[in-house]
Amino acid sequence: MIRVVRFLRALLLLVALPFLILIPAIALFLADLVWAIAGRRRLPVDTAADRTAATIVIPNWNGRDLLEKYLPSVVEAASGNPRNEVLVVDNGSTDGSADFLRQNFAGVRVLALDKNLGFGGGSNAGFRAAKNDVVVLLNSDMRVAPDFLAPLLAAFEDPQAFAASCQILFTDPAKLREETGLTQAWWQDGAIRVRHRLDDSITGRFPCFYAGGGSSAFDRRKFLALGGFDEIYRPFYGEDTDLGMMAWKRGWKVFYEPASLVWHEHRGTIGRKFSPAYIDGVLQKNFVLFAWKNIHEPARLVSHFLHAWGGASISLFAGDSRERVSTAGLARALLQLPGALRSRWRARSLASVSDSEAFRRPLGGYFRDRFDASPAPEKLRVLFLSPYPILPPIHGGAVFMSQTVRELAPLVDLHLIVLLDSEAQREDHAGLHENCASVEHLVRVSSDDHGWGSARPHAVREFFNRDLEWLIHRQILLHEIDVLQIEYANMGQYALDFRRIAACLFEHDVYFQTVGRQRNQASGWLRKARFSLEYLRAMPWELKMLRQMDRVQVCTVDNGEYLSSFDRSLAPKILPGVRAGIDTSRYDFAVNGRTPETMLFVGSFRHLPNQEALMWLTSSVLPAVLQKRPGARLLIVGSDPPPPHVLPSQGGAIEIRGFVPDVRDAFREPAVFVCPILAGSGVRVKLLEAFASGIPCVSTRIGAEGLARTPGEFCRLADDPEAFANEIIDLFDRPDVEMVTRARREVEENWDMRAITVKLLESYRAAYEAKSRPATIRP
Repeated sequence: MIRVVRFLRALLLLVALPFLILIPAIALFLADLVWAIAGRRRLPVDTAADRTAATIVIPNWNGRDLLEKYLPSVVEAASGNPRNEVLVVDNGSTDGSADFLRQNFAGVRVLALDKNLGFGGGSNAGFRAAKNDVVVLLNSDMRVAPDFLAPLLAAFEDPQAFAASCQILFTDPAKLREETGLTQAWWQDGAIRVRHRLDDSITGRFPCFYAGGGSSAFDRRKFLALGGFDEIYRPFYGEDTDLGMMAWKRGWKVFYEPASLVWHEHRGTIGRKFSPAYIDGVLQKNFVLFAWKNIHEPARLVSHFLHAWGGASISLFAGDSRERVSTAGLARALLQLPGALRSRWRARSLASVSDSEAFRRPLGGYFRDRFDASPAPEKLRVLFLSPYPILPPIHGGAVFMSQTVRELAPLVDLHLIVLLDSEAQREDHAGLHENCASVEHLVRVSSDDHGWGSARPHAVREFFNRDLEWLIHRQILLHEIDVLQIEYANMGQYALDFRRIAACLFEHDVYFQTVGRQRNQASGWLRKARFSLEYLRAMPWELKMLRQMDRVQVCTVDNGEYLSSFDRSLAPKILPGVRAGIDTSRYDFAVNGRTPETMLFVGSFRHLPNQEALMWLTSSVLPAVLQKRPGARLLIVGSDPPPPHVLPSQGGAIEIRGFVPDVRDAFREPAVFVCPILAGSGVRVKLLEAFASGIPCVSTRIGAEGLARTPGEFCRLADDPEAFANEIIDLFDRPDVEMVTRARREVEENWDMRAITVKLLESYRAAYEAKSRPATIRP
C-alpha cells in the first residue's frame, strides 16, 4: 500500500513539474527582456584595499563551546598588530555566547543581534561593522595558525583582488579532506558543479573560483559593492560560491593562499544542528537559485531548465541525488522566485564579463592568458601534451613525438604532460627529466561513457579527464607557458580559447578521414553504421576544433589540402613539414646482406588500421606470394600483436616477433618491407624508417600517402592483392637499388627531424607574436 501511495504521489508531482519549470523560465525571460530595455551596468570601481590591518569576523549561533575552544588561536594571530580587530557576530544565540565573550575575551568586539539572520545575514552585519578594509571571515569552528594573516593581507597588493582563501586542514588528520580552500567550479548538465582540489604542487598564490565563507579574507568595499552574501541562500550554503561568480563576472580576482593555514572541525556548527536530509534539501534549492540569479547566457539557461525537468522527473521514481535537481528543490526555489528575480537584476547590472568568461578566468591557463601581459622571453616556454606514452616509441606517433622532444628540448623550455596506460610506464620516461624543464604523468582512466546520444566523437570522450584539464591549467600558470603543443585531434578539446598563448595541434592523422576510410573498408552493416555515426560526429567537431588553433601541423601537403577542401579558412594556419620526420642519422643504410624471400611488417597492433592491414596481408596477399615462392616468410614486429591462432596459419610462413627494444634492428634483415595499409591518414613512420634503412618497399597507395605518388620512385605501389604479391616477388628477384637510394635521399632532404624542428620553432615564435600584438587582444 505504501508503494502505491508513493507511486501516485510521484505521478501527481510529475503532472505539477511542468509548472515548476515553466513559471520561473517565463519569469526569467521577461526579467531579462525588461533589463535589456531599461537595465544598465553599475560597475563599482577598482580600489586597492589598505592591507596593513584586518578585521576578523566570526558569525556565531549557539557555539559557545566552539568559541571557547578555537577563539584563543584567533586572538593570538591578531595580536601582532594593534589595528587588527576580532569581531564576533552573535546571531541571536540562546546559550549565553555573548555574555561568555564579554566576560572572558575583553579584547573581542561583540555584535549581538536580536535574531538569527543566518550565515549570510550575520556575516553581512559583521562586514558593515568592521573597521578595516580587509575582513577575514571565519567559522567559529576554525583554529588558525599564528601567522595565517600575513599571506592573506599580501594578496591585496593586487588592486583587482576581491578575496583570498586560506588552505584548510581538518582537525582530525585521518579524515578525508573534503575541503582545501583551492576551489574549482564548472557548468555541467544544467547546473554549477563545485569541488575542492588537493594539489601539493601549488605552494604560492593561485586563482580559485570562490573563497570559502568561513575561511577567507575579503576586500570589504568590493564585498559590500556586490551586495554581500545574498540572503536568498538562507539559512546557509551557496553564498560564497555565488559571490565568487559575481566577483569574477565583475572582472575581479579570487585567490587561494596555501601559506595561510586554518584547521576546520568540518560541519562543527551546521552538522550538529540540522539533519543531513535538511542540509541536502537546502543545497538542492540553492543550486537552483544560483542558476536563476547568475546564469545569463541563453544556451546555459535553456540547458538548466531542460536538465532540471529531466532530473526532477527521474528523481520522482529513482529517488533524490545530489547530481540531479529534485521536485522539492524546485518547489522551494519557486517560493523564493521574487527574491531571485531581484538578485538577477542586480547581478546583471554588476557584471562586466560573460558567464563563460567567469568560469574560465579562475583556471590557471586562462588566468595567465587574461592577466599576464609580460612579453615572451628569448627562450619560449612550451607545454607539450601527449595522449599516449612517448617512450619507448612503439608506434609511429611515439616516434614523431619522442624525436621532436629530443630535438626541441635544447631550443625551448620544454614542459611535458604525458598520459600513461599504467603506473609501470613512468619508469620508461625517466630519461625525459634530464632534457626537459618538467615532466608530468597522468595515468589515463578509461571512460565508460558509450555516448550513443552524444554529439562528441568517441575518441574525444575517451580522453576527456577533469584531472588532466586541471593539470594543463596548473602547468600553464606555474611555468608561464607561451605555447601549448597538442598531439592528436582527440586532445584538441584542451586547446582552450586563448587570446595570447599560442595553441598548436599536430594532426598525426586526420581523424574523420581515417574513420571514413574505415567505414568504406568495414564489412557488415552494423560495423558500417558504427563508423558512419562516428564520422558524422567527428567531421564537424574536428573542423570546429581546428578553427580554434593558431597553427595546425599536418604530416603532408595532401593532409592539408584535404582539410582545406572542407574549410578554406584553415588554409593559412596549416603547416606541413614541421613535425613528421625521423632522425635519419640513427638509421643504417644497408642494401646488401638481406635474407632472401623474407618480408617485414611493422606496427602497433592496438591501432585498428594496422590490425586490418595485417588481416588483409595474411589472408589475401601472402597466399599469392606463397603460391609462387613456397619458402617465403613474413616477419611481424610491433607491440600488442594478435595471438597466432587469430591469423591464417599459412603453413608456418608467419613469424610473430612482437615488440622489440629497437625497431631499427628489425629493418636490417628482411628482403622486402610491406605496408598494406587500407585506412588511416597522415604519414606512415614505418615507411620513413624503411626508406632510411635501405630496404625495398611495397605499399598500398593509402599506405604511401604523402610520401610516394609515382610507382617505383621511392617504393612500389599496388592496391590489388595479386598485384601487391607480384611486386613483392619482383623485389625478391631484383632488388631495386636505385629506388632504395632515392628513398634514402628523400628522407634526408625532406623528412629529417633535426631540420624540420628548426622550422617548428620558427612557427611557434610567429604564432605567439601574432597573438601578442595589442590589436588582436579582445576587450
